[in-house]
Amino acid sequence: MPRIGGGGFSDQQVMDVRARWRAGESLTAICGALEKAKGAVYAVIVRDGGIRRPPRRRAPQALTTAEREEITRGMVGGASIRALARTLGRAPSTISREIQRNAGRLEYRAARADAQAWHRALRPKRCVLAQRPALRDIVAEKLTAFWSPRQIAGWLVTTYPDDPAMRISHETLYKSLYIQARGVLKKQLIAHLRRRHRTRRRQNAPELSRHPMRIPDLVSIRERPAEVEDRAMPGHWEGDLLAGARNSHIGTLVERKSRYVHLVHVDGKKDTASVVNALIREAPRVPGQLMKSLTWDRGNEMAQHTRFTVATNVAVYFCDPQSPWQRGTNENTNGLLRQYFPHGTNLKGITQAELDAVARQLNERPRETLGFRTPAEQLAIDVALTG
Repeated sequence: MPRIGGGGFSDQQVMDVRARWRAGESLTAICGALEKAKGAVYAVIVRDGGIRRPPRRRAPQALTTAEREEITRGMVGGASIRALARTLGRAPSTISREIQRNAGRLEYRAARADAQAWHRALRPKRCVLAQRPALRDIVAEKLTAFWSPRQIAGWLVTTYPDDPAMRISHETLYKSLYIQARGVLKKQLIAHLRRRHRTRRRQNAPELSRHPMRIPDLVSIRERPAEVEDRAMPGHWEGDLLAGARNSHIGTLVERKSRYVHLVHVDGKKDTASVVNALIREAPRVPGQLMKSLTWDRGNEMAQHTRFTVATNVAVYFCDPQSPWQRGTNENTNGLLRQYFPHGTNLKGITQAELDAVARQLNERPRETLGFRTPAEQLAIDVALTG
């Protein structure tokens, strides 16, 4: 087979690079294993957006290399096409077409014919979005509104239940974005994804932990009621700070059952007085005043948590040290918020009204975990059921 990798990469090396990348190996480790320059390896990865393509295979009915070599020997020995067809168990028309499309009886060569057949087989099928303009336009619109590919795929199923033409998987959407050779979605739409990488990244990257802080009268998450853990009842929230440039922060609150988001403008720096004052101010604005508990990490910004509890009658629980997964819903939400507030954004000048607008947009996105209902719809149901 011809080499397709470029930069001195064989087909097998290209597949090896893609497989190692998808398995989570670092760029440095891949370079060391293949003894290739970092730039050359990265060029292979970024060409397909970090998405490993399945290895190419010949169709079962295609002529094999061995059969083409037999045809070459037959041509040299003066065998007829029908005699070759009987020897190979093929139709005479198959042998005839093979010879005619590869320079004829006098110049037919097995190696050259095999390479040309492999090249001619590169007839990629037009992808779904290229075939369905209406679907492509809707997808682009939702990506611009910061919907994730998984949200778009699920929303299409619920919105167009009887229209198979309005179906696309989230993996196909990622391929259409990252494999730019498809040419159906503008590359700029990658900037609207939650993660703005040029390539798809592995999902198992280790979490960065923070040093635990001493907090007076701390109540551990292990003392939190069971109804909070299993999301059986609404009104239990997770909270954290989203950091920006120049020591600026905003508070992020997420209701565990509905995934409803409320953002909090914080005056001043990351000091406990500023953060707790902001939370006390915003607690009454929670829809239906549905706030029974709040789970936070062990940052010292909540050192005055007892003052918050006295003012709002909301119990505060703290995660174990270095355990961000215990506030997984909030961690996920902070990732979504980076679409609106990228790293390096100064958050001091952002008003509460602007934060409310961002929260509203998040709350109007469908969520797979909610059966593709929006958090706003789910919270409204929960408020109505709780009276």
